[in-house]
Amino acid sequence: MTDSQNPFEQMMKQYQEMAKSVNPALETFTPKGFEKLWPTMPKDMMEMFFGNAMNKDGLDAKTRLLLSLAALTVLGGQAEAQIRLTVRHLLEAGATKQEIVETIGQMSMFAGIPAMTKVMELAQEVMGDNEESET
Repeated sequence: MTDSQNPFEQMMKQYQEMAKSVNPALETFTPKGFEKLWPTMPKDMMEMFFGNAMNKDGLDAKTRLLLSLAALTVLGGQAEAQIRLTVRHLLEAGATKQEIVETIGQMSMFAGIPAMTKVMELAQEVMGDNEESET
């Protein structure tokens, strides 16, 4: 291969140029900026979509979201935006910080310590942001 540039970097550069041509404000756009566009759903809405609306005796939204967080942890903490969103939804659904931390910690035996550590850092970042917005 004669091209010394990383193909992924080339692709990202192309996408950034396309985004700038559509909207110049997107030049400084980041994945975290994208997350801010999607606020957390209200608890009632989460119960309707993710909770036990279809099956009254089924899992509630908080339990489903804890399971989602566990799965995202086992995947190696690669889906950072989804992890942050799930933690925000969990807090809105009434999960305690302890429940969130324990769910992530429990997955260390399946996902490994590095994955658990990464997800824990992301979750703590979100929970810290949530504390600042409450004050």
